[in-house]
Amino acid sequence: MKKLVTTFKVFAVLSVLALQSCHNEDNEINQQETVQAKVTADDLKKEITPLPSQIIPDAVQLQLNESQKNLETYLKNDLQIAGVAVLGKITTPKGIELSKSLITDKDQFIASGNIMDPSSIKIGKIGDLYSGDDLTTAQQGLKEAITEEVKSGTNVMEVTWNSKNGKFTTLCFYSDSGIIWDNIFGGLIMMDTRGNSEASNNQAAKVVSTWYKQWWTANWLWGSKRGETGYQITIYYSGSTVSNADVSDWGYISLGKAKSESKITKKTGAYGQCRYALGLCTPTGSLSFNSSNFSVSFSGLGSNVVSNGTKSLYP
Repeated sequence: MKKLVTTFKVFAVLSVLALQSCHNEDNEINQQETVQAKVTADDLKKEITPLPSQIIPDAVQLQLNESQKNLETYLKNDLQIAGVAVLGKITTPKGIELSKSLITDKDQFIASGNIMDPSSIKIGKIGDLYSGDDLTTAQQGLKEAITEEVKSGTNVMEVTWNSKNGKFTTLCFYSDSGIIWDNIFGGLIMMDTRGNSEASNNQAAKVVSTWYKQWWTANWLWGSKRGETGYQITIYYSGSTVSNADVSDWGYISLGKAKSESKITKKTGAYGQCRYALGLCTPTGSLSFNSSNFSVSFSGLGSNVVSNGTKSLYP
């Protein structure tokens, strides 16, 4: 009897293992089928409601026109808008999820760089431009950037581009007030890398403080401000002797990432001095701050500006 019970237990264990093995195989098959079920723009078209006409809102058309002018000015024939086609309006949760999947899909085209510096421009499929950790960072950054932006009621159009490497299309999401996201419009920026600076006017008879600020501005392709980072140092003095100093910093960008740090390194004596570490980038890259050498660095691939330095200010 004892032998019979033992035999039954062995049989039961083998049965469980066999069932588990079948279950694992089914999971693997399901995962393979999921991977093979590639999302395309045609899938999205089935989930959006057609609009009554191909007319684009005035605000969006203005952005397209200004972007075209700026592309012609700085990139010549390397990248131009060839045409647009209105697809419709996102009205279902599935349509929202498909949109997010398409924006981050490895076969979708994307661009990075500053169009005022043509040598910085990179255009290609996400999977060709990014790999490994950079690919993960880029896809995660894109998804995070658009999660709150692309929602029910968002309109979609297809933009056709001519580039020196051939023709391709992107999905452009927009509202009545303007473009929300497109991997080309959102991936590129316009920026004067020399930055801007301004100093206080010391013509007053009794000046006891003076300041200096420097900043960098990133613009959308159509020219409006997208983000800015900078710092301002102020010194307080009597005669030619500085008695105190302070510094402030700022950094922000729409649909991107920003970091800004600053500190005073000398606040009394002949002058005041600060250190600053600033950075802006589009969502496909990342920024990090190193406190040991007080600097911001950029990693990955994306449009960016980073500025680390020291500024001394005299009475």
